[in-house]
Amino acid sequence: MQDVTIITGGAGFIGCSLSQALGSTAGKIVALDNMHPQVHRSPDRPVRLHEDVELIKADVRDPDAWDSVLRRYEPKTVIHLAAETGTAQSLTESTRHSTVNVVGTTQMLDAFVRAKVMPQHIILASSRAVYGEGSWRSSNGEDFYPPPRSHERLVRSAWDFDLDGVESKALPHRAKSTFPKPTSIYGATKLAQEQIISAWASAMNVPATILRFQNVYGPGQSPFNSYTGIINIFHRVAYSGGAIDVYEDGLIGRDFVFIDDVVKAVGAAQANPPSALRLLDVGTGTATTILEAANHIASLYNAPAPIITGKFRDGDVRWAVCDTQDLASELGVRCEIDFLTAGAKVVGQWLVANGYLG
Repeated sequence: MQDVTIITGGAGFIGCSLSQALGSTAGKIVALDNMHPQVHRSPDRPVRLHEDVELIKADVRDPDAWDSVLRRYEPKTVIHLAAETGTAQSLTESTRHSTVNVVGTTQMLDAFVRAKVMPQHIILASSRAVYGEGSWRSSNGEDFYPPPRSHERLVRSAWDFDLDGVESKALPHRAKSTFPKPTSIYGATKLAQEQIISAWASAMNVPATILRFQNVYGPGQSPFNSYTGIINIFHRVAYSGGAIDVYEDGLIGRDFVFIDDVVKAVGAAQANPPSALRLLDVGTGTATTILEAANHIASLYNAPAPIITGKFRDGDVRWAVCDTQDLASELGVRCEIDFLTAGAKVVGQWLVANGYLG
């Protein structure tokens, strides 16, 4: 019997890139995607989706769609990418985020039970957003978990955290030791996804891998979605000769991980399923400040220097970078494409080549 892999959200940014990497070598690949216009300007099949992939236009929240798919296929692997993303948007469209991310996941699991189909491995694309601010360490060596930065705090430009007046800094996220404390509804729904799949998979004896992605970027990311892809936005502004707006004081830290490295991690997880539950972080382990990113992209186009505006987004965290040791030791994967030396330039070249700038 042919191996079948179902990829939810399979026509999206990561799904299309993953389909190209897997190609026809992974058996039959079925992509389930609702082709939401926020991500897809056209409802037509994406050009970047591998030609051998079967695309089924359906919503993960639709039980009838799942029943139809599972009457035709018994998946060996399910790669669950489908999700609503966007920290800011989740604060104003919380029901949409919750139903897709949480109910969409439970509908999928219920469908497996109804069809009496148990995958041999579920891979969940989770997010660094589950950590919130993560763990911080004061200069006197004390570790603590700061509370979410309130709107009032951000209004008065209190960007960082002190512990009893002592200077502190963020520690890298590590799934084995960092307690998740999401600061956005998006992050809360992703943590709920993790917990739902963990509980179900344990009870059903289905191995599960949860991959917590840092900030994924690269060619193929939707240039039209204003709630994701800050790097695309920076390229667009700089290419047009404008000055990039930089939020807060510019010293927000992010671990930008290139799409090829993310695909490599997912592929390694699929090729090496765990015996039970596996939880790993996917990132470079290197933080780039938003100001560094903006300066670098501006330099690619000889654009004016970025402007530090002091604006902010509620729900944003100050610093996010992951510990890479577990991904390397358990899957042999290192995310090696550096944002400043290679990644950002590649994105710009792709945007220009495909007519998304200008």
